[in-house]
Amino acid sequence: MRRRPALAFLTLLLVATPALPAQDYDLLIRGGRVIDGTGRAAYAGDIAVRGDRIVALGALTGTARTTIEANGLVVAPGFVDVHTHSEDITDLPVAENFLRMGVTTIVTGNCGGSKLNVGEFFDAIVKTGVGVNVATLIGHNTVRGQVMGGSFARPPTAEELDQMRAHVGQAMKDGAVGLSTGLIYLPGTFAKTDEIVALAKVASAHGGVYASHMRSESTGIVKALEELATIAREARIPAEVSHLKLSGPSAWGRADEILAWLDRARAEGLAITHDQYAYTASSTGISTLIAAEFREGGDQRYRERLADPATKARMIAEMKESIAKGKRGDYSYAVVASFRADKRLNGKNIKQAALLLRGADTLDDQIETVLDIHARGGAQGVFHGMSEPDLKKFLAHPLTMIASDSGVRRFGDAVPHPRGYGNNARVLARYVRDQKVITLEDAVRKMSALPAATFHLKDRGELRPGAVADLVIFDPEKVNDPSTYDDPHHYAVGFRDVIVNGVPVIRETKLTEARPGRPVKRQ
Repeated sequence: MRRRPALAFLTLLLVATPALPAQDYDLLIRGGRVIDGTGRAAYAGDIAVRGDRIVALGALTGTARTTIEANGLVVAPGFVDVHTHSEDITDLPVAENFLRMGVTTIVTGNCGGSKLNVGEFFDAIVKTGVGVNVATLIGHNTVRGQVMGGSFARPPTAEELDQMRAHVGQAMKDGAVGLSTGLIYLPGTFAKTDEIVALAKVASAHGGVYASHMRSESTGIVKALEELATIAREARIPAEVSHLKLSGPSAWGRADEILAWLDRARAEGLAITHDQYAYTASSTGISTLIAAEFREGGDQRYRERLADPATKARMIAEMKESIAKGKRGDYSYAVVASFRADKRLNGKNIKQAALLLRGADTLDDQIETVLDIHARGGAQGVFHGMSEPDLKKFLAHPLTMIASDSGVRRFGDAVPHPRGYGNNARVLARYVRDQKVITLEDAVRKMSALPAATFHLKDRGELRPGAVADLVIFDPEKVNDPSTYDDPHHYAVGFRDVIVNGVPVIRETKLTEARPGRPVKRQ
């Protein structure tokens, strides 16, 4: 028994930075279980911070303005969420839902939607002051919509393509980390591959990445992956598969096939990566249940099509065919998350909504309900459609990054997907502690060093001297995600302290008044 302290001390000397002479620090974290983000085994040690940088790790002496005792807790790099939709962060600058699940840096501008003027966006972040660090992609849909107006079902003219290139180039000069597409959304769904390649080449010339919500995440996923590979190859750009999944029963059970496809592409020299959230439901607009050809041209054109009996019949036929191909039976898998025109529908699936609105819940009534929701401004939805065995296989792959696909949450508003409150906590609780799908060290790596390196976020995602002091301190036995589909407005628990750029923003589970987040530009 007497040998154990000496052995522990010897182990610490072997794995940590050598002890440094006594000196003063701004922040000193003592006695934590350090998981540095690289995937290496945890070790006991202290971490010292001066300004916004980590300056030492190991058995440290010296004084500090602030000392945090972390005995029994994990100290890890602040998590990096590379797939968010947080263009409104200056309206909700604290970003508490992210902070409370350990996220200190977010990448917004995904799925083709972003702020058009990245320089102005970053200036607004600095002026407002935010709780997390913010990087952004430039969105293809945003650029295409700006240049092509409401006329989308066509290729751009040469002049329009040049204008689109100019927008992407300016965004990259302003610090965007790459280009994103959302190829199931308007107007990007009408873009041909060569258009995307042309814009991806601009992002590539500036050292950016290409992140894509692909054309299919269901039975057509391989064809969609082949398009992504073509873009990566022809534009010579690293490509990111956003929120990798197999959606719908007809696509289930193909995780091994898809991972093998990705591994082969990498072996052939393509830099293809992917991210994933830890839930078997997705979230997007209810309007995506209606084919893009019927929504193109704006609200007025949609209403005209809806009023034409022949066109409406084609809409309905296409929706019935889609339900049959997906082997879903009806639209009960789709839940209304936020419908401002009629908040009674929030939290109800389409079958329940049809019964409420129409007094019947047949498939025809459900389709009429979807068509009506779009006509009345559209709604955000939650779509139950993935299998957990597929999810776990994707999660176990060494190159899978953890990302929420969420925005900044307004607490108590509507019935949003729980991933915005619990994604990182769910991984640590359900898939690390309870089911042991991956190790704690690997989970931290997938949330920190891996995404930071993939998106070229310099000096973030690792605990080492010289790295930015973004840190999270949590109890791996208590971390949990109380947010549920029916009752989503609950913050993650188990995260005691969160530090952004060397400044505590959560201290002993309580928010401080600090908002030290800042723009993170492409490096």
